Amino acid sequence: MNIMTQDIISVNKNDDLQHVMDLMDKHNISKVPAMADGQLAGIVTDNKIADELGSVRNRGVPPSHMHASTVMDRDYEPVYPQMDIREILQTVGEPGLTMLPVLENDMLVGVVTKADLLPLVEDDRPLTELMTSPVYTVKPDDRIVHARRRLLDHDIARLPVAVDGAPQGIISDMEIAFALADLKRSVSLGQQNHRLRELHVEDAMRAPALVAGRERTIMEAAKIMLSQSVGCLPVVDDSDIIEGIVTRTDLLRTLPDTL
Repeated sequence: MNIMTQDIISVNKNDDLQHVMDLMDKHNISKVPAMADGQLAGIVTDNKIADELGSVRNRGVPPSHMHASTVMDRDYEPVYPQMDIREILQTVGEPGLTMLPVLENDMLVGVVTKADLLPLVEDDRPLTELMTSPVYTVKPDDRIVHARRRLLDHDIARLPVAVDGAPQGIISDMEIAFALADLKRSVSLGQQNHRLRELHVEDAMRAPALVAGRERTIMEAAKIMLSQSVGCLPVVDDSDIIEGIVTRTDLLRTLPDTL
């Protein structure tokens, strides 16, 4: 399996969550393996972090007082170096983790992510044949809790932020997690609930939004996503108004069964 990432960034399951988040931010990643005694214990994910930081039971608990083990998913599906790429592609878009740990003799030797698979995309059709439309969006002045609810309700990882259809930024679980972490660090427990209601999408979104014109091909979009480390591209018309969106999952679903 020559597609896996072998230079693994990992944490210990007992590392504090603030350290884990700092590491994820430094390397621009949304998932990281958590280790225990040299073996894989689980996968820390951005959505689990957002869940835990936003939960009532952890209200007032800063990330520095939480551990990686509280936000890691133990229900992972390993793959192995000798596996055929087509077996891995069958998992794309299915429920579950999007980082696949590669195990050899029960030891973690690599990981496979959707980004690792993007170089395989060679489809020269226009994005308009693949994009999802209409697009779920939020506004900059929407509350963070509304954006989080929208992500959960529609089972999506990212939302374009738009004003009258014009892209302003992107918000995902990762940005929401960092906003919640900042809130817990800087606001007293008694004020956190009030401050959370005042926290808006524009306070956390990643801006500006990286977009693709409707004339771009699927292969070009894959190259952009890979080089810019983004998980989605809003597709805009000639007036720079969002008319669709493509994700890494969409692109990977174009890969032929004959790989």
